[in-house]
Amino acid sequence: MPEKVALVTGGTRGIGLGIALKLAEEGYTLALSGRRSAEQVQPVLKQIPGSIYIAADVASAVDRQHLLKTVEEKLGRLDVLVNNAGVAPRVRADILEAGEESFDELIATNLRGPYFLTQAAAKWMIRQGPGLRSIINVSSVSATVASVNRGDYCISKAGIAMATRLWAVRLAEYGIGVYEVRPGIIETDMTGGVKAKYDALIEGGILLEKRWGQPGDVGSAVAVLARGDLPYATGSVLVLDGGLTLARL
Repeated sequence: MPEKVALVTGGTRGIGLGIALKLAEEGYTLALSGRRSAEQVQPVLKQIPGSIYIAADVASAVDRQHLLKTVEEKLGRLDVLVNNAGVAPRVRADILEAGEESFDELIATNLRGPYFLTQAAAKWMIRQGPGLRSIINVSSVSATVASVNRGDYCISKAGIAMATRLWAVRLAEYGIGVYEVRPGIIETDMTGGVKAKYDALIEGGILLEKRWGQPGDVGSAVAVLARGDLPYATGSVLVLDGGLTLARL
């Protein structure tokens, strides 16, 4: 049995991969999940020796059950859950025109999925008994910054912010820390379609740190939390946005 195991949903690309690589450096055995086939993610798994991949859609209750069952069967334990998997709207639409289908899809994947995955994982962690364990939710500055052409995304991330607080309160008695990491403008395939827009905004001074955030930046923050280097802080939010949301005159 590995000494410590971390499950990272959406862990084979973008922010999730950045997190997985940092946790691997910390000595964690990694379980990664996503919606792609095992064949499609083989190049990623080669970067993280000893890791396993489970194809699973966090929006599906059946898939969530399969995901945790597979981790238990293959690795035998769970010390860190990183709820990273998420989707953006297929089409950005003004909230006066946006339809329910997109809203339902984003809530299912970005909020309901991690909420109930946390529920199941927390029960397993409790059964394992005392130890250094944590649940880390990756949200977005969109939890507080309104974008009226993707209201469904903003609401899903605001829900994750509250879910973090709720689980932090509920799991404190078991010594399980629950945290939120809130990234800003991160350079991934998800933001590739709006790169020109954000390049211009960054050049125009929207950030205090004048660069794109990188997946490794988020990974470093998650590693700090997983190591327990931020004690006495369950329920805390780490904002990694280069100063984007810092109020200033």
